[in-house]
Amino acid sequence: MIPAQVILSLVAVYFFILGMSGLAQFRTPKVHAPQKRFALVVPAHNEETVIGPLVDNLMALTYPKELYDVFVIADNSNDGTAAAARNRGATVFERFDTTLRGKGYALEWFFAKLFNMPKKYDAVVVFDADNLVDPQFLNHMNNRLCDGAKIVQGYIDAKNPHDTWVSAAFAMAFWVANRMLQLARYNLGLSNYLGGTGMAISVDVLKEIGWGATSLTEDLEFSLKALLLGHKTTWAHEAVVYDEKPLTFKQAWNQRKRWALGHVELFRTYSLEFIKEGIKKRDLVLLDAAMVILQPLLVICMGIFSVLGLIDSFFVDIYTSIFKYIWPPLLWELVSTLQIIYPFLVIWLDNLPKRIVKWVFFHYPAFVYSWIPIVFISFFSKTRVSWSHTIHTRNISYADIMRQR
Repeated sequence: MIPAQVILSLVAVYFFILGMSGLAQFRTPKVHAPQKRFALVVPAHNEETVIGPLVDNLMALTYPKELYDVFVIADNSNDGTAAAARNRGATVFERFDTTLRGKGYALEWFFAKLFNMPKKYDAVVVFDADNLVDPQFLNHMNNRLCDGAKIVQGYIDAKNPHDTWVSAAFAMAFWVANRMLQLARYNLGLSNYLGGTGMAISVDVLKEIGWGATSLTEDLEFSLKALLLGHKTTWAHEAVVYDEKPLTFKQAWNQRKRWALGHVELFRTYSLEFIKEGIKKRDLVLLDAAMVILQPLLVICMGIFSVLGLIDSFFVDIYTSIFKYIWPPLLWELVSTLQIIYPFLVIWLDNLPKRIVKWVFFHYPAFVYSWIPIVFISFFSKTRVSWSHTIHTRNISYADIMRQR
């Protein structure tokens, strides 16, 4: 097991350097006058409860009204989603297809219609039905696109971090990823990855390569597909979208299992190709993307060595740990401690809600380590399973979110 430990130690160093690269924002985008025309697209399946506040929110963005339109895809809905969105001014397309179910198929269906509309757009921006959006969101996306970006991911914040310890832990996980992974990659000139909502994609890129992303993690799938064809994804740290987080551990488990199944499918499909192309072209961007794709395998390895470490420490000597020999002990302790410090850092750096720090020490680590059994189960499962809908219930306004901050 010594070679595996050496590899994992190098991976740990890599992610330590990556995380440290997110402590400051090195690259500042230029400010441009509004000029890009956006199609805001919201796939929605039985989202009558939350679709109204989102459409109201989108209609009130500070961007010039003549430069954007709001489209809602009522996808296999049998409630009042279409009527609620239409009554608030959105253009609604209703889709009924019980065979090709899921967000990826709904987007592919709509994009084909969008391309044939008389009115032309520079980019589409995709939101989930449970979202709320910062009023300046499109201004920041306009800045990125005017600077030459073709695919942009915005900052995914939490709509309801104070509801339960689960929503708080989920929020912290996203906050840490936003700064220590996404902003870090942007700072280093690497490619970011799409997060499923708050993402802007140039229409000319969509026409060139097609959507074609129908896995359970269609967002990451599209990022990888585009990167292979030379289109990097960039990051807009100041373009904030607020996403509803699950309230119970069961809901969080089911949602993360769906993501894990999609990630495992992409691991099986793309890992060797990215490793081969990255080595062949000596391209750090492709090699970094390979690290993203390999995460299910890395989580499995981390889980195995965590269990072995517990057995070795408390029961019987079964293997030789090399970590304490290859790194100075103080450095190893520093890296381990940073896993707990990261949430405090991002809450302070990004001026995030401070009331949930009470959940950092116990609940957040428990939430993070619960990824191990989820990924382990998914790693040995069939990845093409029926799409499952996450029920959203937090009917609040953007003003409500601001009052909680």
